[in-house]
Amino acid sequence: MSDQQEFIVPPENTGERLDRAVASRFPDLSRTRVQELIEAQLVLVDGRPAKGSHKLRKSERVTVEPQPRSPVVAEAEAIPLDVVYEDDEVVVVNKAAGMVVHAGAGNSRGTLVNALLGRGQTLAKGADILRPGIVHRLDKETSGIILVAKNDAAHAKLGEAFRQRTVKKSYIALLEGKLPKDSGRIELAIARDPKRRTRMTSLRASALPDARDARTDWRILAHVADNTLVEVQLYTGRTHQIRVHFSALHHPVVGDTLYGASAQLRVGENSLPRLGRNFLHAARLGFSQPKTGEWIEVRAPLPRPLYLFLQQLASAAGDGPSRIDAALAGYL
Repeated sequence: MSDQQEFIVPPENTGERLDRAVASRFPDLSRTRVQELIEAQLVLVDGRPAKGSHKLRKSERVTVEPQPRSPVVAEAEAIPLDVVYEDDEVVVVNKAAGMVVHAGAGNSRGTLVNALLGRGQTLAKGADILRPGIVHRLDKETSGIILVAKNDAAHAKLGEAFRQRTVKKSYIALLEGKLPKDSGRIELAIARDPKRRTRMTSLRASALPDARDARTDWRILAHVADNTLVEVQLYTGRTHQIRVHFSALHHPVVGDTLYGASAQLRVGENSLPRLGRNFLHAARLGFSQPKTGEWIEVRAPLPRPLYLFLQQLASAAGDGPSRIDAALAGYL
């Protein structure tokens, strides 16, 4: 889509948001790109710029001028990284919360890929120039272990290992509320939420065209106040999988307001300081070295801000800090 386009709002689109109507009418434009065009005042309603939330009225004229986006390129940046393992085939990084894994629309700097290139890292080219070496991802606000391929052969081997589910992934999460059992398994399909495109959903997901099976196993490490600290094993790697699955159980990840968590935890009459991120950490990863086949396990200790938050929560509930340390044995 390159030329200016316009349409008259039909009765069936009356009351619909401008951004959703444009995205559905022009499938070549992603929702992100539609938002960019709206912010650049390149989407007009009756000749005037409008917000994405504008509710369309019958017979309004919507004009879209989809100017090409400046190309996004993964560039080297001098950003410190916590490298926990490295050999000739792979590099394993303990990613900080707040860091995006790779560049994309509206986000071309400060990513893990930028940082790896900045240390002179050779990375597998792969199929996407914005994702060199990337074989799996972590959400922006999820910290912890991420595995990166240095060459195309390693990238192919690791990609197949993830598809065959032979890579072992273990996470630590703090959930709102008390889970009723010591351990469990969640098997709910996950799909893009048709109403909120920034989210995934398991609600009636199996009926959606992009639904994919997903399995999450968990065991309780400790109850902290009225919350539950769990170790989570992933057997599939769907977008937002842990967050979606526990939200479906009505026990969202602490701090994850996108999936229903409270903005701020309370213990009795006291409010804890805002965490400022999701309490979700990729703590361990096991994989076969792509060239030798040797089994390698790496771990990333629980970040200090998460540990201190747990201690604050335990103290507010009258719990001793030693119980938290015992529950986290092997993760500190």
